[in-house]
Amino acid sequence: MYLLIFIYSLLFGSFFNVVGLRVPLKKSIIAPRSACPNCNHQLKAYELIPVLSYVIQGGKCRQCKAGISPIYPLVELMTGLLFVSAPLVLGWTAELFVAWTLISLFMIIFVSDINYMLIPDKILLVFAGIFLLERIFIPLTPWWDSILGATIAFSLLLLIAIVSKGGMGGGDIKLMALVGFVVGTKVMLLSFFLATLFGAVFGVFGLLFKIVKRSKPIPFGPFIAAGTITAYYFYEEIVNTYLQLLASF
Repeated sequence: MYLLIFIYSLLFGSFFNVVGLRVPLKKSIIAPRSACPNCNHQLKAYELIPVLSYVIQGGKCRQCKAGISPIYPLVELMTGLLFVSAPLVLGWTAELFVAWTLISLFMIIFVSDINYMLIPDKILLVFAGIFLLERIFIPLTPWWDSILGATIAFSLLLLIAIVSKGGMGGGDIKLMALVGFVVGTKVMLLSFFLATLFGAVFGVFGLLFKIVKRSKPIPFGPFIAAGTITAYYFYEEIVNTYLQLLASF
């Protein structure tokens, strides 16, 4: 079962790449078929096998030998691993549908934010509708925690954006509000803390190793994704460990 989930989710990851790359440019996710961005060579089916095609071709286009971005296989592999991790962490419960939807959103956001520094409203609206249906049938306890989480997340990030004069993007604010609706208030607050922590650590190491420039902004969406998945999976363990550390002092 886990192997089947992994294989199918690799295919989903390939689709998420397409959505994340085309929707911000207002292109169709159906047509035209995938092609090399350098020579426009239309890719054959055997050139679109998730992860495997990239490895076999040495990360290059078969036609023009131009390099292929490693983001493509990375997203496919990350999708596969995260989809498999959900039942391992959460068990075989109805919450799995919410987890897999959340992972799908984050993979698309990862692609769009990394490539364009943009989190499209269209993607957020589509997933907001899906999450609304899921939380009607698989509600949080209490049910109103979804509304409270969304409200606090939106207000908190909007306040940060105002105080920092644009330090937080509108897409990040709306994404975090959607996260608050899905995971509730407590998990949302922890996820935001972890997102800022991950972002700060990346920023420090990025400056040290000259991966990023001091004046150049970095996309925050991937850190929201990492922080949310960590908090969503391990909220109880993180909080209990923190309280134990406080008690030891």
